[in-house]
Amino acid sequence: MGLRPGADTNDLIQYRLVSTGALAQKHGVTAGETHRAIEATFRIERARLVAGLARMVRDIDRAEELAQDALVTALDEWPRIGIPANPGAWLMAVAKRRAIDAIRRDQMRTRKHEEIAGTPDDAVDAEAETIAAMDNDLGDELLGLIFTACLPILSSDARTALTLRVVGGLTTDEIARAFLSSEATVAQRIVRAKKAIAKTGARFEVPRGAERAARLPSVLEVIYLIFNEGYAATAGDDLVRPGLCLEARRLGRILAGLMPEEAEVWGLLALIEIQASRLTARSGPDGAFIPLTEQNRARWDQLLIASGLAAFARAEALGGEGPHVLQAALAACHARARRAADTDWPRIAALYDRLRVVTPSPVVDLNRAIAHSMAFGPEAGLRLIDEIADAAALRDYAPLPAARGDFLFRAGRLTEARPQFEAAAALTRNLAEKTFLLARADACERPH
Repeated sequence: MGLRPGADTNDLIQYRLVSTGALAQKHGVTAGETHRAIEATFRIERARLVAGLARMVRDIDRAEELAQDALVTALDEWPRIGIPANPGAWLMAVAKRRAIDAIRRDQMRTRKHEEIAGTPDDAVDAEAETIAAMDNDLGDELLGLIFTACLPILSSDARTALTLRVVGGLTTDEIARAFLSSEATVAQRIVRAKKAIAKTGARFEVPRGAERAARLPSVLEVIYLIFNEGYAATAGDDLVRPGLCLEARRLGRILAGLMPEEAEVWGLLALIEIQASRLTARSGPDGAFIPLTEQNRARWDQLLIASGLAAFARAEALGGEGPHVLQAALAACHARARRAADTDWPRIAALYDRLRVVTPSPVVDLNRAIAHSMAFGPEAGLRLIDEIADAAALRDYAPLPAARGDFLFRAGRLTEARPQFEAAAALTRNLAEKTFLLARADACERPH
């Protein structure tokens, strides 16, 4: 098995998993068990591991390499010593030792070069700086990585793509679909962003004061995108990825503690907590997707709803009118409706009218069309969707034909609705969504 040029950390780990399978069997542990243990550890610990290492070495690529080395070491040692009680701490300890060893080698090489050149050693003690960074508790390591990824020198798209890749663990293909862009374009953005950050010598910490406020909108955007990938996975067999939702909520709460007077922070927290309340109701026992209007609302988490509504009230009290506060208002409309029939769709439609002014985008326009269809009838939705049907960003976006199919279905135009559902099913990469859309297509057949 060979690796393609430019293989990323995931590729390297998978290569090592296969190549060390025999070692695991030699020590009485099946390759499958070792693979599952390492893969689970990688999914759970990777983001925090890379974030902590990036703060130490101030280089994302180097941090990812160190994380990879630690995981490869685990593959060599865990079959013999067993899986540690705290795998994340074990991996971090290994990675830190390697980081310090590498810095010592670099310092020794630098000193020898300076001795040969006859120049004094005026360099900063990199090892001391690295050890000090280990004990720096300003904010949170993951937030520090996100704020660094949101440096003003990077474009908005580059900031988001880098954060989703490094923090969210999404593949470039998944990010491309979230961006409505090509995989090659996203990959280039990520590479350029890493190089740009490395040149700045950024400290990978949560900044203070005006600098923190300036980067805040981008940070809020990427945290919400991380949550969204957990709430509605772009690809794979699973409809949701709860771990990403939980991480986004954790980051949102930390950010609210750091910036308690920022309405948009509270708006984001309200939005993701209210939406997270619906996670268990989004699928049935067989994993089938259940749309919002058909969910059993008794399964919604009332504690999360109460927490989200409290955060929304705080955002309103602070005079918030930004995009996350408006989206939280939308989520609150659904949370307050005890039955789907009680939903205040005219208010939701009006909120989308405001949201498209504050943050215009084709996706907001699509959601606005859906809201108007629910408030004023399917024909109203069809008129609005016709206005955005030619948007390049929505050309391969499954929700567009899915929405059109729903409008046509509710208008009784079943013959026209079926191909729309089939087109949406062909575009989605998520198995649960594909199954749901194909079932809707089948439902368009008139009874005999």
